[in-house]
Amino acid sequence: MFRRAAEEIGAGLPDGTLEEGETMATYRFEAMNAQGQSVRNEIEAGSEEEAIQKIRAQKLFPTSIKEKVGKHGTTAGAGPKARKKTMAFGGVSNKALTLFTRQLSTLQDAGLPIVRSLKILEGQQKPGTLKNTLISVSDDVEGGMTFSEALSKHPKVFDKLYVNMVRAGEVGGILDSILQRLADFREKAQRLKKQIIGAMIYPAAVITVAGGILAGIMIGIVPKFKKMFEELDVTLPTMTLILISASNFIANKYYWGLAFIAGVIVVIKAITATSGGRFIVDKLKLKVPLFGNIINKAVIARFTRTLGTLVAAGVPILEALNITKDTSGNMVVARAIGHVHDSIREGESIAEPLAQSKICDDMVVNMVDVGEETGDLDKMLLKIADQYDEDVDVAVASMTSLIEPMMIIFLGGAVGFIVISLFLPLIKLMNSIG
Repeated sequence: MFRRAAEEIGAGLPDGTLEEGETMATYRFEAMNAQGQSVRNEIEAGSEEEAIQKIRAQKLFPTSIKEKVGKHGTTAGAGPKARKKTMAFGGVSNKALTLFTRQLSTLQDAGLPIVRSLKILEGQQKPGTLKNTLISVSDDVEGGMTFSEALSKHPKVFDKLYVNMVRAGEVGGILDSILQRLADFREKAQRLKKQIIGAMIYPAAVITVAGGILAGIMIGIVPKFKKMFEELDVTLPTMTLILISASNFIANKYYWGLAFIAGVIVVIKAITATSGGRFIVDKLKLKVPLFGNIINKAVIARFTRTLGTLVAAGVPILEALNITKDTSGNMVVARAIGHVHDSIREGESIAEPLAQSKICDDMVVNMVDVGEETGDLDKMLLKIADQYDEDVDVAVASMTSLIEPMMIIFLGGAVGFIVISLFLPLIKLMNSIG
C-alpha cells in the first residue's frame, strides 16, 4: 500500500523537462556515497525528482533533500508544513512503533527522501506522542541532522537498539533494509512477549475465580455451620477446627493478609532497586518451577536475536554487546554479556565466557563457536533465536496443559477438605443420637 502511495506521489512530480519560461531551482541535499560516507552539497534541477535523479547519477544515495530557493524566491521544504504539536500523555506502543518502522522502510525502498517519508507518516498518525515525536524528528532532519541523531533526542520512543541500527543503515547506505530488519525484530519480540503473557493469563484467571469461590464459602457458609455446632454443643474434630480458624481469619482479619501481600511487594521493590538485589531476583526467576524454563528460553531468544540483528546490521561487536546488555531484561544475562564483552576486548572469543556463565546450554555455545570460526556469527545467532522461539511455543503449550489438571486437583482438594470438615461433626452427632 505504501509502495503504491509512494509511486503515485513520485508520478505526480514533474518529469524533469523544463517548460518554456520555467527556471531551475537550487536544492540542498544530504547523501551517502558507496563507502558509506556522508555527503552534503547543492544541485540545480527543474524539480525535486530531477534533483534526485542527478544525485543518484553521481552514485550517491540521497537521505534528505530540500529546495534552497524556490522558483518564486521563497524557501520551500520537502513537503507540506508539519502540523502543530498537540498535548499528549503516555508513551508509544510497540505495535504503533513497529508499524511506523515497516511503513518507513517501504517508503525508503520506493526512493522517497527521508524528510518526505517522515512527513507522509506523520500526517497519517493520530494526535499523540508518536505524532509529536515525528514532527520534531522531521524538523531536525530538515534542519541538517542525520536521521539517527534526530532519533537519539527521543530515547523514550526510540531506544539504543533502534538508534544504532538506523545509524548503521545510514553509514552503509542500506537504511530501507535495516528498517525492515528492525521491524521484523520488533514483531518477533512482540509475538514472544504476547505468548508469555497469554500463558500467564489462564492460570491467573483460574486462580482468581477459584480464590473468589473459596472466599465466598469461608465467609458465607462456614460461619453458619460454626453457629449450628455451638448450639448443638458438638465436640469438633481437628479438621473442622482448622477450617473454622481459617474462616474467622478471612472474615475478620483479612486486612492482615492484605498487609502481608503489600509488605512482600514493598520488600521486593526495595530489593530490586539495587543491582545486587535485582540480580538475585532475576536469578530466582530462572529457577521458578514451570515458569523458570520459559523465562530462561525467552531471555536467551531475546539476547541472541538482538545481538544477531545488530551484527547483521554492521554494528561493531563491542558496541552491539553493550546495547544487547542494556536491553536484555535480566541481570544474570546482562552480567554474562558483560563478561563476553570484556573477553572480546582482550582478544578472546565469545563462546568461552558464554560457556562459563552457564546461562546457555551446550548447543548455543557450540553454534556461537562455529559462527565465529566461519564468519557467520549473525546467522548462527538468529538461528538460535528462531529455535528458542519454537522452544518457548512448546514450553508454553506444555505448561498450559499441565496447569489445567493441577488447578482441578487443587480445587477438588480444597472443596473436599471443606466438605469433609463440615460433615464430620454432623456424622458424629448422628451417631451419638442413634
